[in-house]
Amino acid sequence: MDSDGTRDVRGTHPNPVPRPAVPREAAAVPPRPPVPPGAPPRPDGSAFLAWLRTPRPEAAPGVWRLGHRPRPEREPELIPARQLLSGALIAFLVGWLVWSLLWNGYLGGWWVLPLELFTPDSWRQSNDAVGNAVVWYGYYTLIALAIMLVVGRLGRWGEVWRRYGPPAWRPAEPATAPPPAPEQDPAEWPELRRAGAHEAAERLAADARAGLMRDVDLARIDRAWQGVRSGSHSLAAFTGTVLRQGAAACPHPSGERDLPARHARHDLLTGQVRLGTAADDPRNPYHYRGAGLALGPDLLGTSLLAVGPAGSGKTGSLVRPLAESLCLHALAGRAAVVAVGAAGAGLGPDASYDVVVRVGHPDSVHDLDLYGGTTDPDEAAAILAEALAGDLADPHPGSDSRRSTTVLAQLLGPFRAVHDRFPSVPELRQLLDGTPGPLAALRKALTDSGQDSLLRELDARERQMGHPGDVGAVLADRIALLDRPAFAGFFDTSGESRPFSLKALDHPVRVRIDLPQRGHADASRILARLVLAQFTAGVTVREDRSLFACLLLDDASGVVTPEAVRGIQRLRSVNAGVVLTLRTLDDAPRPLRGPLLGATGCRMALSGLTPWDGQDFAEVWGKEWTETRDVTDRQIIAETPAGKAVHMLRRVITGQAPTARAVTVRQVERERWSASELAHGVPPGHAVLSLTTVRGEHAPPVLVDLRG
Repeated sequence: MDSDGTRDVRGTHPNPVPRPAVPREAAAVPPRPPVPPGAPPRPDGSAFLAWLRTPRPEAAPGVWRLGHRPRPEREPELIPARQLLSGALIAFLVGWLVWSLLWNGYLGGWWVLPLELFTPDSWRQSNDAVGNAVVWYGYYTLIALAIMLVVGRLGRWGEVWRRYGPPAWRPAEPATAPPPAPEQDPAEWPELRRAGAHEAAERLAADARAGLMRDVDLARIDRAWQGVRSGSHSLAAFTGTVLRQGAAACPHPSGERDLPARHARHDLLTGQVRLGTAADDPRNPYHYRGAGLALGPDLLGTSLLAVGPAGSGKTGSLVRPLAESLCLHALAGRAAVVAVGAAGAGLGPDASYDVVVRVGHPDSVHDLDLYGGTTDPDEAAAILAEALAGDLADPHPGSDSRRSTTVLAQLLGPFRAVHDRFPSVPELRQLLDGTPGPLAALRKALTDSGQDSLLRELDARERQMGHPGDVGAVLADRIALLDRPAFAGFFDTSGESRPFSLKALDHPVRVRIDLPQRGHADASRILARLVLAQFTAGVTVREDRSLFACLLLDDASGVVTPEAVRGIQRLRSVNAGVVLTLRTLDDAPRPLRGPLLGATGCRMALSGLTPWDGQDFAEVWGKEWTETRDVTDRQIIAETPAGKAVHMLRRVITGQAPTARAVTVRQVERERWSASELAHGVPPGHAVLSLTTVRGEHAPPVLVDLRG
């Protein structure tokens, strides 16, 4: 009621509903919502802590360790169901027969002798019927239980109970590990506490519980802590940074703490990315069956070669997850990655990379350094010769492109001495073609500056131009593939563009290079060889080799050369690796297929492989000793009339003649995977993968379901 006695009525409905009046103070200030409208609730960190505390036991190479349950090395003997059940039934009937014979006295009364010897006569012959029954029937029960125990062990009743009883009806519950002790809890940062950085450990633990820490933050801070332990950084600077920034401490130069999206399962604590699941196939080792298959820097450090036809899953099931994993490692300060593929190949969005080079695309922000960022003419000549004419060298493991290197060095050295830079693509083409004007201008500049040694180099080049078989003409034809209008704004050497050089692999950089496959297939192969040559030359001279460097080369057709194979062999010792994919081994010269498979420690054969490609994989995977059984059926000849009648009756019932089976077991040496099995026995979406770690541990070829 109001002060004048009227009722306070809200609304304009014909039959208004009276409502209590709201105080003006409460109506003036509405309560503040805890989160903005439409925003998800703030995480509490429980999911991150559960992931961090999940056990990761040591496992065989390539096994997904997150939550892995080790299996025995050898497969336990599995009795067939029919044999198991029939044996259990026969054991029960035998036990029943023995008890019946004992109970009815057919075996005599000796079995009650222990009762008569060890119990007083008053217990067995008293007038108490209940006491007598307890003594005698208790003894009978003991004997029956003993018989059941013996026949139960003979008939494997326990195995029947586990396979068909209530334990098999209940779904398997995941084993929950007990919570770790505070001094062993990774969420409490025990290493920092033992080193005396208690305040930093408390700050990081609080951010983890509050949901402010991610797996990338954990890996990045752990990488910074390893730098403190090695003496690269001071403990005081590390502690101060952590106290100020918490989980965001020690950021990547880009400031990013995660990728825009993830399409694969990653475990940055072990550095693995899951590719699939080992098939439950008898050709797989027992301890691999059903386990997840994953790759990490410890395996990629031996390099990987994947061969499979188009559509078999090389890019989507292998290269894309690896590129995503290595980008996460780069954000954590652990790796540097260069992904090379055709434009639109699906190697990840632009936001996942720091540098994106679109060769031939007018909107490309970055350019590609044709000379790999070096200032040495001889080194630049060797890299460029490998790119231009590496595939023309004799396809023999011992051959090289030395002649092409000499020709380019005779031109690059004098040009750099005069112009303090290397020539652009049009200028280099004119020099290789022997155009009189540029050569005369270069000669005059060298003469005026008195550089006689470089002038002799130029004289030698001019003398060789007129000889038949001069390599300069071939190099001029190859460099002409890059001197096209589509590449007019690229490979600039004047310093006005932003060229990317693979010398930057000293830093945790993420790079994607898009090659112009459409309409420029030959130029793309030259650029792919150029990137591989620059990568193998750049990673070997790095000062900090604790940073893992990896080159992902999607479609390495025309890239396999003798120098490339030698470069791949040197990568394992410098903490680097390459991932190469081929549609077929025919894309590599025949003499280099064996050395290529030998240079890569990890090899993958995808479904749809040709038999001749499968033969190369079968040879490199070798043979193993296996147990084989030869079964021979021999017909039984009856000699008596009764035997002939039984055989005739058996033939009428079964439709087969009576036979005796002979089994011969022997050890033979067979191929792990034959060429026919690789060509016809690998299901779609599967691959056969063998692995080698940088420490030399081997994993045999495993059939992997890339869709699981």
